[in-house]
Amino acid sequence: MKIKAIMVFFIATTTPFGIALGIGLSNVYKDNSPTALIVVGLLNACSAGVLNYMGLGNLLVADFMGPKLQGDIRHIIKRMH
Repeated sequence: MKIKAIMVFFIATTTPFGIALGIGLSNVYKDNSPTALIVVGLLNACSAGVLNYMGLGNLLVADFMGPKLQGDIRHIIKRMH
């Protein structure tokens, strides 16, 4: 129960913290500075990697399960979480 409360706390505070951080940094952010371009590139690469990993993981799970397990919807749902 304690772990769930901690997870709920972090999920609930992440967005407001990100908004406040963005507002605070908007005054010092320069669009064309080399540092900003590198940071944006790295963040874009990380998010693309996570999307590829999640997409391919969900697509390939069914291929690696045997034919016996492919018909069991409960097992498939359990594997996705």
